[in-house]
Amino acid sequence: MQLGQELREARIGAGLSQRQVAEAASVSHAHVGRVERGESAGVSIVLLARLLQIVGLQLAARAFPGGSTLRDASHLALLKRLQAELPASVRFRTEVPLRGDRDGRAWDGRMDLTDGCVHVEAETRIRDLQALDRRIALKQRDDGVDRVMLLVSDTRTNRATVRAAETLLATRYPLPARAVMRALRAGECPQASGIVLL
Repeated sequence: MQLGQELREARIGAGLSQRQVAEAASVSHAHVGRVERGESAGVSIVLLARLLQIVGLQLAARAFPGGSTLRDASHLALLKRLQAELPASVRFRTEVPLRGDRDGRAWDGRMDLTDGCVHVEAETRIRDLQALDRRIALKQRDDGVDRVMLLVSDTRTNRATVRAAETLLATRYPLPARAVMRALRAGECPQASGIVLL
């Protein structure tokens, strides 16, 4: 529906009629009207992109986690390993949505400690460290979060990746893993963000 409204506003702003857009896209003007009203549930991405292009817009898409996948099993096992290290007094939640976020983003975990909270981003296998760092930075900014724990599966490949990027990571994750875990095991907030391999 939102894309349909954007299509309609851009069409009107460009001074085009539904009929003109329909002719350019080789569809009926009634079909353009249904798309604009969000009544065309089966509209293809290709047609939607073409309609938007005609009125001067470009369609962009992103994928967000949603639903259970095979990836979730190892991911959840990693989070459980962390939870097993925490005292019973620490409230640990998974899949915590960003405040006011409507695009489906969530923190992998959140630990409510005696003196604050720490958000957790968990990775079983680091593929693109810079993309991961950007994703976390955007979540921090958009959610107003200051302390983050990057939780990574302790594998040879991940250890090598983290070691190779120590300089890049030191700014955002200055606290050593031992200090992070010492604070968490005491039920306290670490003094800063850090990376922990478990």
